[in-house]
Amino acid sequence: MPVEVKICGLSTPETVDAAVEAGADLIGLVFFPKSPRNASLEQAAALAARARGKAKIVTLVVDASDAELDAIVAKVDPDLIQAHGAESPERIAEIARLTDKPVIKAIRVRDAGDIAGAQAFSEAASLILYDAKAPETLGSSLPGGNGHAFDWGLLEGGRRPAFMLAGGLTPENVAEAIRVTGAPVVDVSSGVETAPGVKDIVLIRKFIEAAKAAR
Repeated sequence: MPVEVKICGLSTPETVDAAVEAGADLIGLVFFPKSPRNASLEQAAALAARARGKAKIVTLVVDASDAELDAIVAKVDPDLIQAHGAESPERIAEIARLTDKPVIKAIRVRDAGDIAGAQAFSEAASLILYDAKAPETLGSSLPGGNGHAFDWGLLEGGRRPAFMLAGGLTPENVAEAIRVTGAPVVDVSSGVETAPGVKDIVLIRKFIEAAKAAR
């Protein structure tokens, strides 16, 4: 089966259209004020409407409150919620119950212990997203979208919950990342940008082409 692709942090109609037309399976809309990719409820609702029925809509949140989740679901009606903060397995189960949406839980990875820790979320989350843990020297790091990769060899072999791969992926390296990890879904944000939060239509197309051709 071809690898599925998620383009995250989209913020303009043009880039949403480009992602969908190039064959993206999922688009990500970010709700995190500190991110250069942050979207308002109104902006996200308009972008989601452009992609609805063509790609799955994922809303990324970071330790969101019940009220924030209620507002996102009411206004945007995503297909999935992506929890990218310090949410516990219990909170992930609660988010799924409150929103009646499948939840993707992001796990920030630096070593094998981080991979093993994802097992705690295997029942509560519908999908695990392995992302790179930003270096401690990167003081301005965000929960994701920092452009750093982790050692893909940590995901070689073994059985694990259904997962997505993120962290430092680009059009140039995504095929190798898929080969090493066997990832069924890949997720990119900064790897298709010319500046933080500024998506490039050509890079989006190249990334999707490279990922789809990898298997």
